Amino acid sequence: MSYLFSSAPQAMHSLWKKISRMLLRARMVFASEADKLQAERKLRGQEQFRKLQQADIVLVSFGKSGRTWLRVMLSRLYQQIYGLPERALIGFDNFHNMNHAIPRMFFTHDNYIGDYTGHTDSKVDFYGKKVVLLARDPRDVAVSQFFQWKYRMKTNKKAINQYPEHGADVAIFDFVMSPSAGLMKVIGFLNLWAKEAPRMEDFFLLRYEDLKARPVETLEKLVAFMGTPAADAQIRDAVEFSSYENMKKMEEKKTFWLSGGRMVPKDRSNPNSYKVRRAKVGGYRDYFDDQQVAQIEAVTAENLSPFFGYAAGPETQQSKASGT
Repeated sequence: MSYLFSSAPQAMHSLWKKISRMLLRARMVFASEADKLQAERKLRGQEQFRKLQQADIVLVSFGKSGRTWLRVMLSRLYQQIYGLPERALIGFDNFHNMNHAIPRMFFTHDNYIGDYTGHTDSKVDFYGKKVVLLARDPRDVAVSQFFQWKYRMKTNKKAINQYPEHGADVAIFDFVMSPSAGLMKVIGFLNLWAKEAPRMEDFFLLRYEDLKARPVETLEKLVAFMGTPAADAQIRDAVEFSSYENMKKMEEKKTFWLSGGRMVPKDRSNPNSYKVRRAKVGGYRDYFDDQQVAQIEAVTAENLSPFFGYAAGPETQQSKASGT
């Protein structure tokens, strides 16, 4: 019951966001669609910038980099430490409202803040914050983004983020090689963060692949960086609770129904419509022939910063997770 009460302000905030965007479009009824989309990006950026300023910890990732997995893992950890409801999924300040010892955590894909502040070529808006960058091999991200676009993404989100229009017939290879929606978009995001990481006062690079290969060790390093007083048994329980198999079961059962559509399948009969889909490192290779794989890997090798350690391929990637 306490979770229901703590979630009420969050629900009201979500409702207000929808209303404010409807009002924005109403005021711009005679404007072009491009101007409406840019205005909405700026409005979303304003909303996110406000949270950024209030946050104790910022967790940044490109979409489909494992953020929901990390969110479930951290939720389980805080549930154990502070005796919170098991169906609670951590948001911005809902856990903080239940216990002020828990930091306000701002989970962001960093899509819109630059549209509001004008800082599109730097991450100056994040300077002075405790930042965790969750990175994943951009080849796997681009493939996962294809299925997100095809089966889960809302029509307006496709337009505002310049993805192919709703219902478009786009092959997976064409999507991945598209400069506006695929691999190069992910690489551009990662490269800017690689350039800006040395300017962060408190920065932790968390790689999806390290969390998969060594979950307990990697989570231990993360929670130490975050200042979370977790015991070894609690960390191991959080890792087990957030296993791929259990995450699939929780999505099927709608365990976190209060989190909206974040952990709900769009079509129970279609495994590609699930939020938790495959979680396979290097799984991008399964969708392309050898020539296509070679093109994808050439683009990655030529363009991606070595900061992340992904240029060599998924089998030989070296661990880069570290905190400063």
